[in-house]
Amino acid sequence: MQQNTAIISAFAIYLLSMMGIGVYAWLRTRNLADYILGGRKLGPVVTALSAGASDMSGWLMLGLPGLSYTSGLGSIWIACGLLAGTWGNWRLMARRLRTFSLRAGDALTLPVYLENRFDDRSHLLRVLSALVILVFFTIYTASGLIAGGKLFEEVFGLPYETAVLIGMLSVVVYTLFGGFLAVSLTDVIQGLLMSLALLLVPIYSLFFHDNGGLSHSFEIIRSAGNGTFLNIFSDKSGAHYSWIAILSFLGWGLGYMGQPHILARFKAIRNPDEIPAARRLAIIWTTCCLLGAIAVGLSGLVTLSATPDDPERVFILLVNSIFHPIPAGILLAAILAAIMSTADSQLLVASSALTEDFCGIFIHKKLKAKTLVHLGRISVILISMISTLLALGPERAVLDVTAFAWAGFGAAFGPPLLISLYWRKMSAAGALAGILSGSITVVVWHYMEGGVFGLYEIIPGTAISALSVIFVSLLTKAGQKAELIFDQSLADLHPRQPF
Repeated sequence: MQQNTAIISAFAIYLLSMMGIGVYAWLRTRNLADYILGGRKLGPVVTALSAGASDMSGWLMLGLPGLSYTSGLGSIWIACGLLAGTWGNWRLMARRLRTFSLRAGDALTLPVYLENRFDDRSHLLRVLSALVILVFFTIYTASGLIAGGKLFEEVFGLPYETAVLIGMLSVVVYTLFGGFLAVSLTDVIQGLLMSLALLLVPIYSLFFHDNGGLSHSFEIIRSAGNGTFLNIFSDKSGAHYSWIAILSFLGWGLGYMGQPHILARFKAIRNPDEIPAARRLAIIWTTCCLLGAIAVGLSGLVTLSATPDDPERVFILLVNSIFHPIPAGILLAAILAAIMSTADSQLLVASSALTEDFCGIFIHKKLKAKTLVHLGRISVILISMISTLLALGPERAVLDVTAFAWAGFGAAFGPPLLISLYWRKMSAAGALAGILSGSITVVVWHYMEGGVFGLYEIIPGTAISALSVIFVSLLTKAGQKAELIFDQSLADLHPRQPF
């Protein structure tokens, strides 16, 4: 009873704090630009932590520790891929996307950017991009709600369905009112809480908890899985990882350049010159969180007396078993923070796809600024309801659902967006071909089995998308306005110095 009371109190304080930030942001949200991108006024610290927190969803607190618990240090391959992808995304995309999106009609969303960048008057690029965003973000948001359901089910003993509904309401309320500014500001707190929890739990478990000392803990981990858990080249059965498995783990890094909720932070930073400082902070934060998540799984091998039925609950069980109820409540709130920090961003981007991209084509100019914001909030409710229905379905593995949505975005948007920032001759038809081929390849590959189809679908999806962009662009023409936007953006990136 004492434990539940302490945890409920910690959750209540956390949620009330997030709601307070939502109200503050609501008072500062005056138009759709504020609601979608916060008026492009984010500083480097907020940008870095918000990008990281919106990336590392509930899978960081549940899925990755669960993989580490069952597979040991073999999970380091995913961490390496993600860390490389984080660096590449900041280095290759951030500054250029911030500059190009301004030149492309001050585009607030990726579909509008693609339409304006290539002067696509047919609106096909915009509509197709918005559809891809709606489909995969609905799935992606469901993965966060699954994580929330597991959290509330394990901690409070609630039925899974009730737990998912509570998690959904927790995310929707402050996203509904505050928009991008609320999401970004709360991401800072959530990001710090996540990193604190992922570092504190394994350090306390391995060094200070009564496990017989660090050497004894190391011996337990070393002998786990028939001596395979400290071998990065072996899986939990002792078999060596195939090249397909290692490439699949590393392939997670390819997804970053196509994630709309992460890329939105690049467009929202107030000054492109602040991007290097934000990048360094983002890399440090990501490194700490990934290593901490892997260490949590290994700590579970040492501390937990019984193997959990669901390995993705190892963080929750670990916290409950070694911490006093009050710090346990704070640390478990970090899981809720991880879930909310990503789900809110996903809901916001999906909402903007409906509001700015679909409605913008037909009725945007006829609506007042406040009406558009209200329409965006209605979209948040609709999308969250569909995601909740998916979360209540039979597929309840956080990492699996996240992997599918991550691959869909990475393959559909990654190559077209990256190439659009570096190749003057890229055409609208090439962008359209890349989005279509990438998303279709991911869906088809995901449901194939055996042999090479064991490769993570993001790798063939990204490759086919990139080849489609290049091949179709060579067969078609970019258009004068598209080339002009490219030239003007490059001039903004590298202005000529006065004599």
